[in-house]
Amino acid sequence: MEWFTSSDYWLSRLVFQRGLAAVYLIAFLVAARQGRALLGERGLTPVPRFLDRVPFRRSPSLFQLHYSDRFFVCCAWLGAVLSAALLVGAADRAPLAVAMAAWLVLWLLYLSIVNVGQVWYGFGWESLLLESGFLAVFLGNEHTAPPVLILWLTRWLLFRVEFGAGLIKIRGDRCWRDLTCLYYHHETQPMPGPLSWYFHHLPKPLHRVEVAANHVAQLIVPVVLFTPQPVASVAAGIVVVTQLWLVASGNFSWLNWLTILLALPAVDGRRAAEALGLPGPPDLAAPPVWYEAVVLAATALVLVLSYWPARNLLSGRQLMNLSFNPVHLVNTYGAFGSVNRSRQEVVIQGTDEAVLTPDTVWQDYEFRGKPGDVRRLPRQYAPYHLRLDWMMWFAGLSPGYAGSWFTPLIGKLLVNDRATVRLLRANPFPGTPPTHLRARLYLYRFTTRAERRATGAWWHRTLLSEFLPPVRLEDHGSSRG
Repeated sequence: MEWFTSSDYWLSRLVFQRGLAAVYLIAFLVAARQGRALLGERGLTPVPRFLDRVPFRRSPSLFQLHYSDRFFVCCAWLGAVLSAALLVGAADRAPLAVAMAAWLVLWLLYLSIVNVGQVWYGFGWESLLLESGFLAVFLGNEHTAPPVLILWLTRWLLFRVEFGAGLIKIRGDRCWRDLTCLYYHHETQPMPGPLSWYFHHLPKPLHRVEVAANHVAQLIVPVVLFTPQPVASVAAGIVVVTQLWLVASGNFSWLNWLTILLALPAVDGRRAAEALGLPGPPDLAAPPVWYEAVVLAATALVLVLSYWPARNLLSGRQLMNLSFNPVHLVNTYGAFGSVNRSRQEVVIQGTDEAVLTPDTVWQDYEFRGKPGDVRRLPRQYAPYHLRLDWMMWFAGLSPGYAGSWFTPLIGKLLVNDRATVRLLRANPFPGTPPTHLRARLYLYRFTTRAERRATGAWWHRTLLSEFLPPVRLEDHGSSRG
């Protein structure tokens, strides 16, 4: 079948697969470094407890067959090593079947982690990585030209990511329609970056232009991805530029980088190679019959599963970031259907005083990414994902988001649990655990330019209410779990 492959996209496939391997590598490193504290047998939401109540059919995972902290970490490191091998081109040096098997193992390993990850893995970019990784299994390697059908499916995935996000905004918060959402977003987003203060203080007319440009990028450009070349390449370039703008203005894990990678298969690799002065595609053999059959079967599967997200896009009750099946294939995406007008932060504080008095000195626990110390410039962590920091942002929105893990977190801090403390930037009680802990809810806002010059602070905070009254280890039944 001459139409089955196109050598014009050999460079696009190469960059996409190497970049995807890099994202997988980061994702597995996050799991290896944070998994024990969050999900371990003595973690905040233990996997064994989850497996006791959730059957395999609802959450297929290798850990349904066996779980131990050591096995979890071994799977995470195996995924990291295999990702690193694919990143440096191991798949292109292996037979086609072996390369496909390697990508499939990565997908199975990460699916196993996501499906026991509970609230810590409830983010849309987990499903996006899994769906992208599934398509990568069928893209082949240097032994054959890229299959056209899978290239089109990557565009369909990118379309759902961008168009779904655009629709959820237009259908959601009024500020997206009156172009004022960016008056608030840079300040209230889950984890601001080092440039977010500066983005927030851009002139309001420019913020309105940003929102209008976002609507164009998410509601018009995705449709253009399905047009002939070179127009589709231009559309992909616009996606890349807008995603880089988001990378500069905040920390959204690997969401933006993965979206950039998904735009690359829509770029005409032959023209790109010519523009960069690179050699043309190598001589590629015709694909084997078994490979054609597998690609056709995968395409048919994706088309059938596309019914549910397509219906969701057309629905007036559009859902955001939802998987319609337990293996996270052909999902619906979207973000920021509503934008917060103010930022509320939960600040955990401790003291080593035996008896509490009105003069008791309380010290803050500092997290790596979320705002805490008002004089500390927000850091850039994406594409690395600080899962606890993100969930702390949700806790600031509503205590209901913290119901399953906040009490165990307090218990771990009361005993200076080593794995939990490693998730933090600073533990004010490194030697002896605190005698009491409490949590308070603060209103955070970016300082003005004048406040910044006068105080050196990036944030200003105002106490709103008590989130958790002072507790001791003796009063905390779950702290020893």
